[in-house]
Amino acid sequence: MHTVVLGLGGNEGDRLFLLNEAVNGLLQEMKLVRASAIYETEAWGGESLSPYLNQVLVLQTKMDPEETLACIQQIEGHLGRKRETKWGDRTMDIDILYFDEAVIHSEVLQVPHPQLSFRKFVLVPLAEVLPEYIHPLEKRSNKELLKRCKDPLTVGVYSDG
Repeated sequence: MHTVVLGLGGNEGDRLFLLNEAVNGLLQEMKLVRASAIYETEAWGGESLSPYLNQVLVLQTKMDPEETLACIQQIEGHLGRKRETKWGDRTMDIDILYFDEAVIHSEVLQVPHPQLSFRKFVLVPLAEVLPEYIHPLEKRSNKELLKRCKDPLTVGVYSDG
């Protein structure tokens, strides 16, 4: 079994419903080890305008990294994801943050996620579920990466009320 850490987020449509649907889709193929709280975050970079809901999941899978990527892209497509604008609004985006302790640089996949250490919306939930995990390239814990992160955007626990 492999351990895969995924970052999920979306800012279009019924954000909470779509996030829950993404989690349910992932749990059809993988086993949940740990899930962060759901966070509401300001839009980050690019063309996004609306706030996102984000969550990090730690899962176990029998799939290899490329099979995992195909699985999550299928779930994104099922939830209406269109890849038209880089860093634009989207119904659901699922990123592979870590895959075991692997470092992967292929045409279709980079692990650890290359933007991970610059994004508070990833680091806040990541530090919640895996605070002491050491980033294989940065050689720092997720908790330490969060402390060093210069991202000024607000990341807060989501309240549905």
